[in-house]
Amino acid sequence: MNSDNPKITQAMINAYDEYTHLHLDRRRFMEKLTQLAGSGAAAAAIAPLLAANGAKADMVPATDDRLTAEDVTYPGANGTTMKGYLVRPKNASGPLGGVLVIHENRGLNSHIRDVARRMALEGFNALAVDFLSSNGGTPPDEEQARQMFSSLNPSEVAANGEASRVYFAGIEGANGKVGAIGFCWGGGTVGNLAVKSPDLDAGVIYYGSQPKTEDVPAIKAPLMAHYGGLDERINAGIPAFKEALEKNGKEFEIFVYEGANHAFNNDTSSARYDKASADLAWSRSIAFFKKHLS
Repeated sequence: MNSDNPKITQAMINAYDEYTHLHLDRRRFMEKLTQLAGSGAAAAAIAPLLAANGAKADMVPATDDRLTAEDVTYPGANGTTMKGYLVRPKNASGPLGGVLVIHENRGLNSHIRDVARRMALEGFNALAVDFLSSNGGTPPDEEQARQMFSSLNPSEVAANGEASRVYFAGIEGANGKVGAIGFCWGGGTVGNLAVKSPDLDAGVIYYGSQPKTEDVPAIKAPLMAHYGGLDERINAGIPAFKEALEKNGKEFEIFVYEGANHAFNNDTSSARYDKASADLAWSRSIAFFKKHLS
């Protein structure tokens, strides 16, 4: 195999998903990747392509003069001080709806900040929440950040999500309506926030674990969910989730993008990013938020 132009297979992508979301440690992942790639050199070349590249250029520069952006702190649940990245369009003609942007299991990194800026350019206030705030905030080392997620209590995460919604609904220039969009771990967090918060106005889930079916009756917010067709681990929960939503008369849309992987929206991961699916899912999400947050 030519390490300058390595071939990435679905089995390699599945192994990376097992490593980042299940119980495969780094050493065993590299051993498995070496077997799949045929050599240690090829595995070493492929591993960075599977991972997200934090150095990849932002779609919307942090200095974009159409936006105002700042790091903020605000009260969380149970005395926690939450950290976030608040982005607003400049020269808005009136109050705007807000979108909470909820990160993957890497924390509030440069990619999620970029997503928040993209959302603000669509005409919303955007708040990217750092759910590692109680651990001191997202560290620069994303591998370290991933390991920190195991210490988070789901009920505390939901409580801090609701505290974020309350804060965000009341900022200057807000119209009081707040939705949430989340990716991977953040997608699951959006679903759980919809269960816990009767005042959430809309939720968009990207390839996140579904809420428990017994919790679906508590959902008030309309939901939109996007899944990659190749993401067997997450997609296994779709049928029961859909049945529960239908049974309880919930407003929802579910889209499955054939040929797309888990994390297909993350443009910093060249092996998994699917531009066509990402663009379509984003356009659907923006139309959904404009309908429910205006």
